[in-house]
Amino acid sequence: MNQALARQEIVSVLQSPAKGARLLELLEQLQPRDLSEILLEMETSDQLELIQRLPIPDAAETLEYLEPEHQYRILRHLDDSMASPLLKQMSSDTVVDMLLAVHPLQAEQMLRLLPDDYRAKINKLMEYPEYTAGSLMTVDYISARAHWSGEQTLRHIRKVGHEAEIISYIYVTGSRGELVGVVSLKEVILAHPQTRLSDIATTDVISVPAEMEQEEVAKVLSRYSFVALPVVDHRQRLVGIITYDDVVEVIQDEATEDIHKLGGSQPLDEPYFKTSIWELFKKRIVWLMVLFVGGAYTANVLESYQGVLDRVVALSFFIPLLIGTGGNTGSQIVTTLVRALGVGEVKFTDLLKVIRKEAVTGLLLGVSLGVIGYVRAATMGVDASIGTVVALSALFIVLWASLVSAVLPLVLHRLNIDPAVVSGPMITTLVDGTGLIIYLSFAQVILQL
Repeated sequence: MNQALARQEIVSVLQSPAKGARLLELLEQLQPRDLSEILLEMETSDQLELIQRLPIPDAAETLEYLEPEHQYRILRHLDDSMASPLLKQMSSDTVVDMLLAVHPLQAEQMLRLLPDDYRAKINKLMEYPEYTAGSLMTVDYISARAHWSGEQTLRHIRKVGHEAEIISYIYVTGSRGELVGVVSLKEVILAHPQTRLSDIATTDVISVPAEMEQEEVAKVLSRYSFVALPVVDHRQRLVGIITYDDVVEVIQDEATEDIHKLGGSQPLDEPYFKTSIWELFKKRIVWLMVLFVGGAYTANVLESYQGVLDRVVALSFFIPLLIGTGGNTGSQIVTTLVRALGVGEVKFTDLLKVIRKEAVTGLLLGVSLGVIGYVRAATMGVDASIGTVVALSALFIVLWASLVSAVLPLVLHRLNIDPAVVSGPMITTLVDGTGLIIYLSFAQVILQL
């Protein structure tokens, strides 16, 4: 169903005297994600009435797709009798994100709506540093004691399963809450009812510490294709799980950050249309100033070779072509290597292999572009010796750009500096000046200037 039409019809039904059956029929045709987008376009009064008409699980899932400030605004205007079960039904990591995004006094008001035991868990989650596994995890999972039987475990799942984010896996814990194994719901169902979990659980469990950076967590979850990953504290006690949907958001955020850096800009903290013009200016001006100052040495190179250019003016025709080729080559390689480093395909120990690979590739590219450069010079009617200068310069500029672009990302990564800062514009700036030196040096030698 078209969202604009759906919104109009929902609002129309909400404002009509008879709204029960028709409203439920409309809502059944929409996924929570679609409904959340429709909700944002409605008036506050209509938003509240719509949320109240939805079953609690559906209303909670719809709210989870909204930004924290929208979640808080809707919950704040609902009666406590409605807001409390809604807040309890929402995943704990989503609740934490909302509470951290609003004012502490507002967060305290929301926390009062939660049961004491759940409030304590939420408060604990809020203490973990941002961008760590602890800040990303949820406490809405199923755990069971190692000595429990399959029958006891199933009774426990029936009792608390509606609050869990996933029930596919049951995390088995010892007497002190330490993680000792994991068992699938399928294994529990198929086993004899009196079988102990310790007898069927997998004890070789892959977990992550609560202090691990979220980017590393995403790599672990992606590497093993898990639905969820248990999080433990320094005593190996189970404190939460991280689900695949949380990691998808992390991967998206990290990729967005790298793309911004590769473009020569500091990453945006908010979506594009929520970022002010002044904020855009601040994010971009630093890099532009650095690149502008760095590019000034290109003028110094041209000044040093002014005599050469004065004697053979035709050499200046090919300057944009050659320095642009070097920058483009570098940008291609940096983009490829930054991504390969990010997903773990390349490590610093592969430096020599990367250099060898990019050197051979650069040689092939340089020869190809050198031939094209020579043909281009010939069609312009310049002296054949200038065509030779252009061809050799193209070869060595591409080879030089390949080597520089192959080494820098790996070295920076080794120094714990984000290799994405070696952006396309920075490589272009670096290669421009050195490319000019290569070109005009060849001109001096071959043309005997």
